[in-house]
Amino acid sequence: MEQAAARMEKEPRKMVIDVYTDWCGWCKKMDKETFTDSEVAELVNKHYYAVKLNAEGKEPITLKGQTFNFKTEYKAHELAVALLQGQMSFPTTVYLDEKMNMLAPVPGYLDADNFSKILRYFGENHHQSMNFQEYETQAK
Repeated sequence: MEQAAARMEKEPRKMVIDVYTDWCGWCKKMDKETFTDSEVAELVNKHYYAVKLNAEGKEPITLKGQTFNFKTEYKAHELAVALLQGQMSFPTTVYLDEKMNMLAPVPGYLDADNFSKILRYFGENHHQSMNFQEYETQAK
């Protein structure tokens, strides 16, 4: 996460964050089937910095001068709680713009086709002129 943020300062890009846990079966399925898809990989490499964030990770993460830590009362990392806006559901894919502002958290398992659609929607800036339903209708 910190490496991607540092790279964004030199070469701004959007960020896609896979928020997962070690025990999540759907997370493992996305790792195996969705993230290995050639179209998904191409879209991610073209438009994004890709980050994997273990929602139960114990290491502190510092972004924009703020340090996020694992919180035992949440049984989760503060950064995961912030990115998921308290809706702790795994997997969730979080999209940030070039300034690390939230575009959207997208909860749940996504197959390669649906994931590619969302990657294109944000990566090609369609979100600036239409909502996702409109984009999906046009993309068919």
